[in-house]
Amino acid sequence: MVLGIDTCLEACSAAVLDGGVVRAAQSLPMARGHQEALAPLVARVAAEAGLAFADLDRIGVTVGPGSFTGLRVGLAFAKGLGAALGRPVAGVGALAALAEPHPGLVFSVIDARREQVYLQAFSDGRPLMAPDALDLATAAARVAELSGGGAATLTGSGAALLADLLFEAKIDPATACDPAAVARLARQAPAGATPRPLYLRAPDARLPGGRPGPEAA
Repeated sequence: MVLGIDTCLEACSAAVLDGGVVRAAQSLPMARGHQEALAPLVARVAAEAGLAFADLDRIGVTVGPGSFTGLRVGLAFAKGLGAALGRPVAGVGALAALAEPHPGLVFSVIDARREQVYLQAFSDGRPLMAPDALDLATAAARVAELSGGGAATLTGSGAALLADLLFEAKIDPATACDPAAVARLARQAPAGATPRPLYLRAPDARLPGGRPGPEAA
């Protein structure tokens, strides 16, 4: 029994996976406000699944890339719940979660603004590259190199930015991760690893004195 949580993109989402069956899932679109929304959302999903938290075997949570504040909210909640229950917590990359529902060659692309994207390529779930923050020209070259211009799926908020590079492209402009995909990946993750946030670049916001602020993409 796995609880999957995503707060690092443009939604607050949770799902309960029982074996291979999704018992319950909810997703609230939002760019901010994850901290206030997450605990009530998880409680509703657990109630819909007929689940007592003690029934959980594992918790999965997205670790980024994405909103600095959002991913920290999800991580803090998941770690706190895992510690209270004595259950392992598995970190799941947002790019991997975006790709998980799609077979074949998949490019997960998140619009990172400032003429950049976060990019990772997968073949039937197997990563072909590490997640990276790239300018559009470099990302285009990477997609062309790995796809040969052939058929592939582009998924994520930045998918449309690279769609013209492929002759046969399936576009899934997802702006958030499917929490059931997070739960499925968490179930497969090695036990014992402590989830840590995945930051691919410094924050956009700056505090007085030029120090990085808490909010970035």
